[in-house]
Amino acid sequence: MRVHLCSACERRANPSYRPPAAVARVARRALELRRRYRRGGTEVGVARARDLANRRPLRLETLQRMHSYFRRHEVDRLAYGFYAGEDDYPSAGRIAWDLWGGDAGREWAARLIDRDHARE
Repeated sequence: MRVHLCSACERRANPSYRPPAAVARVARRALELRRRYRRGGTEVGVARARDLANRRPLRLETLQRMHSYFRRHEVDRLAYGFYAGEDDYPSAGRIAWDLWGGDAGREWAARLIDRDHARE
């Protein structure tokens, strides 16, 4: 037997979250840097950046993938060229990081995941 949820029930069962303007700005800038320098990120990262830049609502599962990305790539912040003022800035790692929303994206995803875990 199939159960059909009303649209309001569906939204409550599978909420989506609109990226903040700060996250969208970082993603837009990263897309421009990737075009200019021809480095950084994967097609998945580019797709994520497009969603973030356009402020498309994201499901919690997507935020969990973002959170996982940032945890795995924290080490990229230690590489040369990650920070302004260093030679070879922006590094491929910096561009990739920012495709996922950068520090603003990391904080936003972590905050929403923490809030979801607190509800459980």
